[in-house]
Amino acid sequence: MSATPSTTAPYRRPTPAEPPAPVRTAYALWLTAVAAGAFESVLAVGRMAADGSGSAGEIGTGLAVRLAVFTLAVLFARRMLGGARWARVTLALGLGVLGTASMVVQPLAYLADGGSLAEALSGAGVLDLFFGGSRIVHVAAVLAAVVLMFRPAANRYFRASA
Repeated sequence: MSATPSTTAPYRRPTPAEPPAPVRTAYALWLTAVAAGAFESVLAVGRMAADGSGSAGEIGTGLAVRLAVFTLAVLFARRMLGGARWARVTLALGLGVLGTASMVVQPLAYLADGGSLAEALSGAGVLDLFFGGSRIVHVAAVLAAVVLMFRPAANRYFRASA
C-alpha cells in the first residue's frame, strides 16, 4: 500500500499569484521615491555642511530618521509586492498621506504667503533646482504608487493574497 503525496508531503502554503502590473509598477515607484528622498538628503546635508547651518548632531539625527523611514519604506513595499494588505495600507496612509503632506507643506505655505513660482525660480541656485526636481519626482512617484496600489487588478490581487 503506497501513501498518497498529500499524506507524506509537508504542508506548503500556496504561493500568491504573480503581482499584476499595477502592483509591480507601484513597487518600482516606491523604490524611485526612496531613491529621490535619499538624493534630497544628500543635497540637504551638503548644503548644511557648506553653509554651517546644522550641527553634526542635527545632521546625524536627521540622517538616522531618514534612513529608518527609507528602510521601512523599502521593506513595506517589498511586503506589498508580496500581497500584504497591511503593507499597502501602511504605505498609503503613512507615506502617501503623511509623508506627502510633510513634503509639500513648506512650498504651499510659501505660495499662500504671496510667493510665486517665478520668484522662487529666479532666485534658485543649481542646488535648489536639483532639490526641487528631485522633490517633484519624489512626490509624483508616491502619488502614482498610491493610485496604482488601489487599481482594480491590485484590489483583486490583495483580496486573493489574504
